[in-house]
Amino acid sequence: MPDLTDYAKNLLGRALCARAPAMPTAVYLGLGTGGSDATGLTGEPTGTGYARQRVTFSGTGAQQNTDAVTFTFAASAGTLTHVGLFDAVSGGNALTWSALSQAAAVTGAGTVTINPAGLVLTAS
Repeated sequence: MPDLTDYAKNLLGRALCARAPAMPTAVYLGLGTGGSDATGLTGEPTGTGYARQRVTFSGTGAQQNTDAVTFTFAASAGTLTHVGLFDAVSGGNALTWSALSQAAAVTGAGTVTINPAGLVLTAS
């Protein structure tokens, strides 16, 4: 996930200048159909049973998800092509976004799973 949102860039800028911003206490992964630096992830599914999932990371350099992250759908959600991190399970602030290495076509009830270490966050 190499792309930081404008919000995350400003948050890091304040932290680097010892301005002690409020850092997220948890982060949540979302799926969608696009993204941009200004808004983060776009096109999150609605009305399909979808919900953002809490994700934890580990590592000393590149950060990797420690556990599988599973999204459950009760209905079709179309083709999801991007992921994004947020500081809240709904609403909140978008932190980063990236294209999936492989799109996930959700054509009915089912799940989309990102395996442990399948999500890598690097500074670039």
